[in-house]
Parts: sequence; structure tokens; C-alpha cells
Amino acid sequence: MDRDLELALRMADTADAITLKRFRAADLHVTRKPDRTPVTDADTATEHALREQISAERPDDAVLGEEEGGTVPESGRGWVLDPIDGTKNYSRGVPVWATLIGLTVAGQPVVGVASAPALGRRWWAAQGLGAWTTDSPGGEPRRLTVSGVTDIGDAYLSTTDVRTFAEQGRLDNYRALMDAVWETRAFGDFWQYCLVAEGVLDIAVDPIANPWDLAALVPILDEAGGRLTSLTGTGGYADGDGIATNGALHEAALALVGR
Repeated sequence: MDRDLELALRMADTADAITLKRFRAADLHVTRKPDRTPVTDADTATEHALREQISAERPDDAVLGEEEGGTVPESGRGWVLDPIDGTKNYSRGVPVWATLIGLTVAGQPVVGVASAPALGRRWWAAQGLGAWTTDSPGGEPRRLTVSGVTDIGDAYLSTTDVRTFAEQGRLDNYRALMDAVWETRAFGDFWQYCLVAEGVLDIAVDPIANPWDLAALVPILDEAGGRLTSLTGTGGYADGDGIATNGALHEAALALVGR
């Protein structure tokens, strides 16, 4: 196994131990950031622990995390961390949340892990090594591949929150995409992108996305045969929004919802 992927998987084990212990805890401390998004004591403790692990094992690597900030270099190596993607779910006791761990080299995500211990699921990938998941804790890994859907009229679509399109003045774009596909849902956050990589969904889109929301998911989608870009169709994980597809539907979806 790639040494960086092996480290990322061990980091996910570290995160799972912290996040599961605090999940649904009666004394879970929840505060709000200036943008009104929640942050819990589990978010901050998890990111701190992951940063310590990186410092001990990859001391020369940069780190960007949702809670403590930082940057990743355009040349060189950088880890991108979301200690709990889906903190709203986490704070309300909904089990759909994950720790996202990505590694970029020269600005490109090359390793990604999404670990969702309350679901008993984990997804991971490294460049050239395929994308994988387990369907239960300790289960046999199975390789991921995107769907073979080629007609947008047969596509299964998901977003995180439709209201975000309205807030961005882009609701008509999303309605056009909704009208074109077979079915829509709002699985949201990391899960919808992982489901595209599994071939369960065909399109996942968010009009607002931070680098830590997407970096870990890029290798998973790429290695599964899919594609993740910004809504311009160019760029990637750090452009402020994102759309993931099985690849075959990417241009058709962008023509409706892109900018």
C-alpha cells in the first residue's frame, strides 16, 4: 500500500475513535461560527489530533483544516482535513457524517479517505491504486466504479440543500437540472459524492463547497472513473463549488447547472 494512504487510513482510525466517543454525548459542546455553521468539541479535538499525527510522521508537510486554517502549497505536499463533514448531522444525532482526509501534491489531490464510522463505512483511494470501500467495519474491501448511465434522463441526482442555490441566485439552474434527470434526492455532504463513486448516484452538486469538503473526494471519484470539477467545468476542489458525475454525464449536467 502507498505509504501516504496507509498513514491517511491510520489517521482515519484516530478520528473515528474521537468522533464516535462524542457522538450523541449528552455533554457535547456546540457553538456557532460567524457564518452560523456549527462546530463541536469533537471537530476541534479531531483536527488537533490529526495535526499532531501529521507533525509526528510528516513534519515537512503543510496542513489546511476547517477548524485551524492553514494553506497547502501549489508546489510540495499538503494535507487537507475536515474533521467532521456533516457537523449539522453530527450535532443533531444523525449518523451521516465523516472525517475527510486528503493529501495534495503540487496542488493536486492524490490520496483521499472518507471515514463514516456511525454508518460503518469507509471509502479511500490513492492515485493509480483504485478506489475502495468497505460495507461494514472490518469488512472485505471492494473496488469502486461509477455507473454506466449515459442519458441524463436516466440520471439520479443529489445535492446538500436546495436552498443554497436560491441564496446564490442559481435556483433556476438547479431546477433545469432537476427537470432533466430521472430522480432527485438530498443525501448531502460527503455521502453523495461517495455514492457517485459507488455508482449508486450519477450526479452530485453543491453551489458552495470549501477545499476541505472536496479534496479527499477527488481521488476517490477519479479512481472510480468519475469526475469532479467546479461548476465552471474547470478547476477542482478549491474553487468554491463542485459537481461530481460518472464522467459520461459531466458535460450535459454542466450545460444545465454550470456557470
